[in-house]
Amino acid sequence: MTHLRRNTVWSGTVLCLVALLLTPHLAFAAPQGPSLPLSLCAPAQNTFTLDINNPYFPLPVGQVWAYSGKEQGQTVQLQITVLDATETFHFGGGQNVTTRVVEEVEWTDTNANGVIDRPGELIEESLNYFAQTAQPAVSPGTVCYFGENVAIYENGVIVSNEGAWRADGRKGLPGTAPGIFMPSNPLETVGVTFQQEVAPGVAMDEATIVRTGSTVRVPAGTFSDAITVRDFNPLDGSRGTKLYAPNVGLVRDGPLDLISYSAPLNPNP
Repeated sequence: MTHLRRNTVWSGTVLCLVALLLTPHLAFAAPQGPSLPLSLCAPAQNTFTLDINNPYFPLPVGQVWAYSGKEQGQTVQLQITVLDATETFHFGGGQNVTTRVVEEVEWTDTNANGVIDRPGELIEESLNYFAQTAQPAVSPGTVCYFGENVAIYENGVIVSNEGAWRADGRKGLPGTAPGIFMPSNPLETVGVTFQQEVAPGVAMDEATIVRTGSTVRVPAGTFSDAITVRDFNPLDGSRGTKLYAPNVGLVRDGPLDLISYSAPLNPNP
């Protein structure tokens, strides 16, 4: 998701090849510094809730965020919707975790009208699965990422499901586990790296909060006290930058800016 993390295949592959050719000794360098333990999201050590109200990544049912920006001279749109749907993950020892389903749709908007006018404009669709740790837990309020279903398009046809994974290993991937998508206290974890995806060889994105207290101006408004998150894909060496604002969530994803969101969010539901 990471769409929430954005995997634009048609541009990312080129960028990664350039990085390898120009700076092969740096392309796969992981972020330095301390890391959060994956136990923060381990099913055996936590309980979970669908009431995802982390101020920097709130997911109330029905919320819709719309983003737009330019990539390679084309207008790209991204829409994220919190669905009134759940997905249950089954872990060893009879432990089950029910997650919230978040849909992402990304497309090339050829006439910049904000809608998908033809199937050939689709870039990617995904369903992402999240839950938040609850009391008692290692760190209540941590948003945990349990995987995603991915469909990548070319000319209106699904050509790949690359990047799909499940934390309970049901896609036949060994070593999968829930990742830490947003720490419970992000303002206290500046410089700390956390693994958002745990699917060896398939999806291994890491993130580091590098700045707090920023003011971000995007078409949807001006947001203060934002945090800056830099993510890193150790599988191909690619990097990205995202900004999250309190009680709104993602407001900038690389070249894409938030242009609208459906309703003000209640920080204390």
